[in-house]
Amino acid sequence: MEGTDCGPLRIVALIITMGLTWILVTILLGGPGGGLPRIQQFFTSPENSVTAEPRARKYKCGLPQPCPEEHLAFRIVSGAANVIGPKICLEDKMLMSSVKDNVGRGLNIALVNGVSGELLEARAFDMWAGDVNDLLKFIRPLHEGTLVFVASYDDPATKMNEETRKLFSELGSRNAKELAFRDSWVFVGAKGVQNKSPFEQHVKNSKHTNKYEGWPEALEMEGCIPRRSMAG
Repeated sequence: MEGTDCGPLRIVALIITMGLTWILVTILLGGPGGGLPRIQQFFTSPENSVTAEPRARKYKCGLPQPCPEEHLAFRIVSGAANVIGPKICLEDKMLMSSVKDNVGRGLNIALVNGVSGELLEARAFDMWAGDVNDLLKFIRPLHEGTLVFVASYDDPATKMNEETRKLFSELGSRNAKELAFRDSWVFVGAKGVQNKSPFEQHVKNSKHTNKYEGWPEALEMEGCIPRRSMAG
């Protein structure tokens, strides 16, 4: 008799369980068509529902803010020791880098039209074992207003002579006269400038302050350069 009495009770319990399950599912799904949003709300914590802070926007060449109109955005990174090559970026275009395979030991120089911002030529000059006359032939005939971007890599100065230093000084450099073996140097100058360039950094090679064994730290410089006017 006990087995016979338990049967109906089990059926009733099963019906009740199914009914409660249906009610719970209906609550979670929110009725027809509203299932996914309700489930997402149910499993989403208040912290996750808050909109994340937007990342700081980066502008041309990774600058933290945009340049004014009629200015060129640039970023230069010197080489790190003799391992990581330099980079020269202008208006979000990489002019020289290891990826472009156009950098080398010594001085890496990009010549740019000061009016249009277009790259004229980019070359690397070995200042340890190369011929300094190649560099002189490159920078002697510059046209008025040509922008000159320079990034050192490994050794920028061993082959430098007085004429080379004088030419860079005339382009606006303050540090070319004292540049020495394995110094780090980044510089932006121009043909025909009257004053010294505000865009130059120099760190001397010193065993007391070098970041790397035998080399100083790499330099990084960014900024906005006014375009030359057609009349200028």
